Amino acid sequence: MAATIYYDNDADLSLLKNKTIAILGYGSQGHAQAQNLRDSGCNVIIGQRPGSPNYDLAVKHGFKPMSAEEATKAADIINILLPDEVQGDVYRASIKPNLKPGNILMASHGFNMHFGQVEPPAGVDAMLVAPKGPGHLVRSEFEKGGGVPGLIAIAPGSSADTIKYGLAYAKGIGATRGGVIQTTIAEETETDLFGEQVVLCGGVSELVKAGFETLVEAGYQPEMAYFECMHELKLIVDLFYQGGLNYMRYSVSNTAEYGDYTRGPRIVTEETKKEMKKILKEIQNGTFAREWILENKAGAPGFKATRRNERGHQIEEVGRRLRKLMTWINAKEV
Repeated sequence: MAATIYYDNDADLSLLKNKTIAILGYGSQGHAQAQNLRDSGCNVIIGQRPGSPNYDLAVKHGFKPMSAEEATKAADIINILLPDEVQGDVYRASIKPNLKPGNILMASHGFNMHFGQVEPPAGVDAMLVAPKGPGHLVRSEFEKGGGVPGLIAIAPGSSADTIKYGLAYAKGIGATRGGVIQTTIAEETETDLFGEQVVLCGGVSELVKAGFETLVEAGYQPEMAYFECMHELKLIVDLFYQGGLNYMRYSVSNTAEYGDYTRGPRIVTEETKKEMKKILKEIQNGTFAREWILENKAGAPGFKATRRNERGHQIEEVGRRLRKLMTWINAKEV
């Protein structure tokens, strides 16, 4: 069955005319959505703790940040754009006690709603509007007159009008310019986590490292391994982005295309797919969510240790050195 996709003509921005929208968290998505909404004529307030770089950024952008409690009390629509791992505690302590019947509670990722960390009280509708791109792109595309496509999902039990407000919000941030696909909070959450873990972050990172290590262990120069296994990946991903697998295969050499067909399935095997299914099951049954929530309750020791170790990998040292020589790529360092 084809997905339902909404565009500008399906959304009525005037529904937000007399509404106050609170953006809680002025990070990647927060700064982009807040500015886009303001430019669309909406009344936007910011909830952001003082003493943080994001607080200073909000002030620089012309907002007057307040506490999450104050912003929730003053708003009709409350969008929680804090990091996943802190949303539950902040919601229970600062947001839920200040919600009123008739409020609409929002997020741009369904993790906490789906896994029971954010549960709207009676009389409060809830929904998800999720741009499918990082905040800086949400902002830059809007400024150019375009928009990053998005998703919309309405929480079970919400009133029939909730989707109208969701589409108005999506139009305010520019998402209906690119198209907004209707989904469910469960589907958005589970597919998003799966994509991150199996392909976009986990899968690609491990594939790149394994390829690099295989070449270096075989005696090839680390610089050559870096270019072949990481640097050139962008060229391939750009071809995917423009025209899918077929366009990538059309664009590379026949030798590369033949190697793709004959060797790729030896890397990503049936055993790999079995593990993918296992990871999906862990997402669906809450195993991953419980693990991540408990990790953060303990101060995230394993996460922080792994992060430190990964930042010291040889591919990072080699890449850091080589990127400094490529002034055209606007190299970034963590």
